[in-house]
Amino acid sequence: MKRLGVFGSTGSIGRTCLQIAERFPDRYRVVALTARKSLDLLERQIRQFAPEVAVLQTDALADQLRDRLGRGTSVRVLSGEEGYRTAAGWETMDIMVAAMVGAAGLAPALAAIGAGKDIALANKETLVMAGSVVMEQARKAGVRILPVDSEHSAIFQCLAGSRKEDVSRLLLTGSGGPFRSWSPEAMKTVRLEDALRHPNWEMGRKITIDSSTLMNKGLEVIEARWLFDMPSNRIDVVIHPQSIVHSMVAYRDGSVIAQLGIPDMTAAVAYALSYPERLPLGQQTPDFFATSRLDFEPPDLDRFPCLALALQACDAGGTVPAVLNASNETAVEAFLQRKIGYCDIAGVVEAALNAHEPVAEPALEEIVDADHRARDFAAADIERRRRKP
Repeated sequence: MKRLGVFGSTGSIGRTCLQIAERFPDRYRVVALTARKSLDLLERQIRQFAPEVAVLQTDALADQLRDRLGRGTSVRVLSGEEGYRTAAGWETMDIMVAAMVGAAGLAPALAAIGAGKDIALANKETLVMAGSVVMEQARKAGVRILPVDSEHSAIFQCLAGSRKEDVSRLLLTGSGGPFRSWSPEAMKTVRLEDALRHPNWEMGRKITIDSSTLMNKGLEVIEARWLFDMPSNRIDVVIHPQSIVHSMVAYRDGSVIAQLGIPDMTAAVAYALSYPERLPLGQQTPDFFATSRLDFEPPDLDRFPCLALALQACDAGGTVPAVLNASNETAVEAFLQRKIGYCDIAGVVEAALNAHEPVAEPALEEIVDADHRARDFAAADIERRRRKP
């Protein structure tokens, strides 16, 4: 029996994780659930899975949850950053599913590592911001970090049984998003509704926007750099519109191993939870006869400047990826609130990167400070853009 803590349980990955736990009750027991502010859904999850601890972002939300659960509840309800850290080190938890969105996932992940908990990592921002710190602490603690993102799960599977010195390149695939064939002029007319319509995947709003700008693919390159200890110049992005090949590994003898599957996160989440076993999911395999062809093409860095900025940040290292992530989170949130236009996202990120003075080998405190400064800069830049006639 593996005891799970699902951090971000009300999001897409969190819900998928709980569906797997529900299907395999002899294998998994949910002991911790956390959400940001989705009180109603978290309450339903608590009543179904009866965890030992639950966390919400604010004291007010936590008070409401306690009232709803009643005095007789055995669930300990916590709130805020301290609550997330406490739950991340929960004594009975074996593995933390890190599915929180954005930079908020870093502190709980570090707390889980400090408590010796394995991590099923869906929160790529944890490694984008502080990959060197996180991986070093995990190594010292003897903690396994198992990838949940479909692309990184694919690479993880393609590396199985092979020697690192035989690896030539990592090939991260991506669909290209809804604007893969749009002209530069058409990109200037993108509406929020357009950007939220991903052609293949169903995801949360923030990651859907990141997928449309290809920033998500850039963040994945940075994550892969740390997960697999591979320099950025040996990681390539390959646009693959069908989303059947989830990623590939090229070896020095010219062989390429690919992992294929339908565009669904269930298998990737399940593999992280069950590794090294595979669960009998009964999931369909791709219909190769109906698909008939698999296409591959290079990314257009002129049309998708967010990807170009992310690749530059990966090469720069230090505090630069933290600034990239923080300014992007701020800009995407502003776009979701219709405060800025679609093409302004890249502009805000580029301005924040240009204003930043990098620290080459930062301590955690310097990374967090760079994150905060970038958010402040991006927020001010957004306001300047809104005031322009």
